[in-house]
Amino acid sequence: MEACYSPEQFNVTSYDSTAVAVITFEAFPGMWINAFIVSVICMTWVRKKTLNSYEKILLAVGSSRFCVLCISWIHFFLSLICPNYLHVHPIFQLSNSAHNFLNCSNFWVSACLCVFYCIKIANFRNSFFIYLKVKVDRMVPWLLLGSVFFSLVIGTVINNMTDKAFCKNLNLTCQECIGKARIRREEHFLPFSFSIGFGYATPFTVVIFSALLLLFSLWRHKRNMQTHSMKDLSVDAHIKAMKCILSFFIMYSMNFVFFILSLTSAIKRQNHLKFLFYVFQNAFPSFHSLIVIFSNPNLENTLLKILSYMKCKFCVK
Repeated sequence: MEACYSPEQFNVTSYDSTAVAVITFEAFPGMWINAFIVSVICMTWVRKKTLNSYEKILLAVGSSRFCVLCISWIHFFLSLICPNYLHVHPIFQLSNSAHNFLNCSNFWVSACLCVFYCIKIANFRNSFFIYLKVKVDRMVPWLLLGSVFFSLVIGTVINNMTDKAFCKNLNLTCQECIGKARIRREEHFLPFSFSIGFGYATPFTVVIFSALLLLFSLWRHKRNMQTHSMKDLSVDAHIKAMKCILSFFIMYSMNFVFFILSLTSAIKRQNHLKFLFYVFQNAFPSFHSLIVIFSNPNLENTLLKILSYMKCKFCVK
């Protein structure tokens, strides 16, 4: 199908311009933050010739979040500035599938990070948990590979449903194509929402259990140390870890809730609420990556060196 052009195609309002500016201001710093994580991990890989399990997960997290912010910005830009391009076969299907694949990958690799924190830091005497603690380094590559595979399956299923819902009749006009596509998407709304819901609810459930177990373990260990009057640095380290996990849990939960709400037809018809939810969803990959940077000594020191160098260059000028 060729692109459908109309006089209203580039009729950009002030609201559209403001929305694009806000999303751009939010997406590009987020892409820079995650590109920084990926570049530092890659330089560590080149220098050490190997990566530990934590660095492998961070590499996957940074890569997935950089890609999801990039494709989200492109999708949002096209939907406001030239929306008719999104209704051209196969641009709409490819854009929607890529967005869902990358978004699902972001959820899954973030869940892997939380699970890794839980297994490595938490202290339980359960035999199964001890077995996981011993084998977790060997499990990390398989967890990441499984995350990519599952996200690819979800993206393929969504692509097939979208392809069935999309209008392929070449004899229809542009507006008729859009109207027919919307009707068919409503007919496939239930299986479409179930596939997306299952793909995102599973890592969300994993994050809930992992975060709660880790918080309980840290809180119990901190209380035992305070009971025995142990005034060492481990108490502060546990408190810092609790704050990091709690902030991740809150942001991840908010991101999941906003994403599910954005799927409802009532929200899709209200541009202001849809835009607000979009802002919150794009904030998660940026803010949590910042928390990851400042909780990792290597990333934090590298960032401080770069900022110090830029500050010196600015002062010289």
